[in-house]
Amino acid sequence: MTQPALELESVTFSYPDGTAVLDGIDLRVEHGERVALLGPNGAGKTTLLLHLIGILGGGGGSIRVAGEKLDESSLHGIRRRVGLVFQDPDDQLFMSTVYEDVAFGPTNFGVEDVESAVFDALTAVGMRDAADRAPHHLSGGERRRVALATVLACRPDILVLDEPSSNLDPAGRRELAEVLDSLDTTLLLVTHDLPYALQLCERAVVMNKGRIVASGPTGQILGDPIVMAENRLELPYGFTPGTSRS
Repeated sequence: MTQPALELESVTFSYPDGTAVLDGIDLRVEHGERVALLGPNGAGKTTLLLHLIGILGGGGGSIRVAGEKLDESSLHGIRRRVGLVFQDPDDQLFMSTVYEDVAFGPTNFGVEDVESAVFDALTAVGMRDAADRAPHHLSGGERRRVALATVLACRPDILVLDEPSSNLDPAGRRELAEVLDSLDTTLLLVTHDLPYALQLCERAVVMNKGRIVASGPTGQILGDPIVMAENRLELPYGFTPGTSRS
């Protein structure tokens, strides 16, 4: 494919009071690439994610998915192709059973053979046996994986995750990482969990004050004391980046 999986050019966005949140974002993600989007609170990371599926918009610049420009006419199709997994799984789980939750997206997007899509997605996240269970009876880690399955069932071209490891216990964090590492898809990961970024993504992009201020191999970014200090990024005590996946 000659077109990148995702391309943002000069994307800007301001709140109604004039506060700039995105200030000329240029970002290119190739097919099959795994990119961690890092930065302090208030950098604009989640705002950027919401632009990718058209929840927010109205600013300047352009967003293209595999060469297709995001606009009113393409919004429905791009929302299927860009699978956004929210930070709180309860934002995506609202049906009586796991099966119904995972089937909701592909049914509404017209995916062929919804049942196969559902069970393929549940198998991919290790939750096939939970199809008939109520989502609110699952553990936090299980709900996070089912929320991921609701997106995978739509067979997206790009998987976008907002703080996927937040509030997970160590086992749940590891299980989710194993699932994400096994997926053969383009990945954009927003996280404050820097070891997670290093484990899962070969490239890191740093945002601050609505701008991209650094980009490079994840290990290189996490090993740069100036970039880390200027953008309020801190590794856990005793952790060193070691070698990057890249």
